[in-house]
Parts: sequence; C-alpha cells; structure tokens
Amino acid sequence: MENKSTKYMNPYLAGVLLGIVLLAAFFFAGRGLGASGAVKDTIATCVITVAPTHAENSSFFGKYTKKKESPMKAWLVYEMLGVLLGAIISGAIAGRFKLKIEHSPKISSRTRLIAAVAGGMLFGIGSQLGRGCTSGAALSGMASLSTAGFVSMLSIFGTAYIFAYIFRKLWI
Repeated sequence: MENKSTKYMNPYLAGVLLGIVLLAAFFFAGRGLGASGAVKDTIATCVITVAPTHAENSSFFGKYTKKKESPMKAWLVYEMLGVLLGAIISGAIAGRFKLKIEHSPKISSRTRLIAAVAGGMLFGIGSQLGRGCTSGAALSGMASLSTAGFVSMLSIFGTAYIFAYIFRKLWI
C-alpha cells in the first residue's frame, strides 16, 4: 500500500475561517452564504440567452428579464466564482490539483463519475425543495440562530450518515 502524505488544513482552523467568512458576508453583503442562488442565476441567464421569448413569458424566468442588470451580476454568482477560484488555488498550493477521477479500487472511474453526478443532481433538487443549499439553509440559518437552520443542519448530517452507510461500497 502506498504511503501518501496529503496536506489538509487543520479542520478546527478551517471551521474558524469559515465562521469569519460567514460573519464577513453578513457584515459586508447583509446576507449569509449560499450556492443554489448562483445556479439559478446562471440557468436564468442561459434561458434568457437561448430563448428570450420563453423567458419573458415564463412566471419563473420572467422576474429575471424585468431586471435591468444581468442575473450574472448577482452577489452569489461572484461568491461561487470565488469559491471555485479558491478551491483551485488551495489545491495547487497543497499539491492536490490533479485532473483525475479518484475512486475505490472496487469500482471503475465511470461508476464513480455516474455516482457523483447523480448525487450532485439529487442534492441540487433537494436544495430547491428545501428552499436553499446547505450553506444557505444550515450555516447561515444557524449563524442567525434560526430554528430552521439548526433543524436543517441536523437533517443534512443525519441523512448524510445514513446514505454514507448505504453507499460506502462506492468508495471503500
């Protein structure tokens, strides 16, 4: 078995830094963190570009066409671009930036990719049913001492533990 020494940030330091970022978001932007809003803005921009008539007549996309600014100028879009850029920089600094699909020896790269895409899609659907992603519903909700934020966090982690047990064969 290979002995790889992988550099990861201390999780306690990472938690404190995340808390500082969340506090800064509330202070400077007047709102917490979130990701699903950026996805909505990106999809709305794509629909407006490809089918502007449909977007204007749609009850959902219509609200985006009435605004003077592009949905891509929303704060959450810039936040997500910063998250992506930060992930790339962090991976490069730690020597973990590689374009490969990591997977268990028990499954193929294809199976891992299908499972990751399916999980991401289910998570996206769940974020819309729950009216926000984990960072918006749970982290920002808990930071503002919202009961719904605490319930969201407990539900997210409880469900994650159950599904991790069920789908552990995809990794271990």
